[in-house]
Amino acid sequence: MYFQPTTVDEIKEILDLARQKSKKVKVVGGGHSPSDIACTDDYMIEMGRMNKVLKVDKEKKQVTAEAGILLSDLNTELSKHGLALPILGAVSDVTAAGVVGTGTHNTGLRHGILATQVVALTLLTASGETLECSESVNTELYRAACVHLGCFGIILTITFQCVPEFYLQETTFPSTLKEVLDNLDSHLKKSEYFRFLWFPHTENVSVIYQDHTNKPPASSASWFWDYVIGYYLLEFLLWVSTFLPCLVPWINRFFFWLLFTGKVENVNLSYKIFNYECRFKQHVQDWAIPIEKTKEALLELKGVLESNPKVVAHYPVEVRFTRGDDILLSPCFRRDSCYMNIIMYRPYGKDVPRLDYWLAYESIMKKVGGRPHWAKAHTCTRKDFEKMYPGFQEFCSIREKLDPRGMFLNAYLEKVFY
Repeated sequence: MYFQPTTVDEIKEILDLARQKSKKVKVVGGGHSPSDIACTDDYMIEMGRMNKVLKVDKEKKQVTAEAGILLSDLNTELSKHGLALPILGAVSDVTAAGVVGTGTHNTGLRHGILATQVVALTLLTASGETLECSESVNTELYRAACVHLGCFGIILTITFQCVPEFYLQETTFPSTLKEVLDNLDSHLKKSEYFRFLWFPHTENVSVIYQDHTNKPPASSASWFWDYVIGYYLLEFLLWVSTFLPCLVPWINRFFFWLLFTGKVENVNLSYKIFNYECRFKQHVQDWAIPIEKTKEALLELKGVLESNPKVVAHYPVEVRFTRGDDILLSPCFRRDSCYMNIIMYRPYGKDVPRLDYWLAYESIMKKVGGRPHWAKAHTCTRKDFEKMYPGFQEFCSIREKLDPRGMFLNAYLEKVFY
């Protein structure tokens, strides 16, 4: 059954019914996650009607909103008050509770995952009890609930720490994998929000700097290059490559030459620079590894592709960097991290062979101490997570105390916890 409540009382009624009928309950957000972390055959709650901004504290620069608000709407509301979130993911058509609960991130070693901006939240437990938590109230729960995986209860409200509204200048320029890896520390220091895109089967890299600026908005966007070439032509050629996989390395080189060999600059409000359009249907994996393992992992992945010509990889491999934190199931728990995101597109919805690439990538990620993004594909089980997360057992204990019957579990979470 599918529910769209508008009040806390309606949610309590749903939980009462679930207890009576021994049903599982899952909350779904914006539906952006490519994993099945929010799936269920029992009761699904969509919180899109509980999407209001409840309070804006301009002095503390904090905002409290209902958990179902989309970040796209929150960004607009914050702008009206001269505020912004200091970090955002690539997509904002996602709910506040969803991006927090799955450990969504962006890039920049001065910044943590989005959940590190949470200063307080309230949740409704399986028993119908409402709990508040923050750094000063229910602190153990707070350290766990900031990346909650949807298994503690239903998040009702979230308070975010904001900053004054700001503009970013995005500068994109070409480089090589060797240059970037040899000078990684320098790039990290030069730009507040630094990331790079590696084009598999080549040495080519596109470097992206994003930094605060006082310049007026300016865009170099081109419908022809961005859509006719960068979308329609690319999708057609990727579809052709499903019949001739040997074309993929050529496609990667060709599109780097077409679209990424020049210097490009854009200036806009921060959230308009952080966000970009994900045009293709796609399969992705995204793991966080210790930042000092960046070079080793990328070169090993490059070596795997070079020694196995039949294994092909679409561009890009996106590489981002995030500050460590103390959230129990954050992929960045107690270490600065490099996120390495791989992708295989589905041109016109057609699946492409990816198993060999996926398994090789996962093997490298595990070898260097990686932890998978909770909202992305992975094959890990409880045994893996017990090794990855020093606070895993503490998280499990809190979950079992709040939800002893497992009302908020599903098949995905049962693999995590059992």
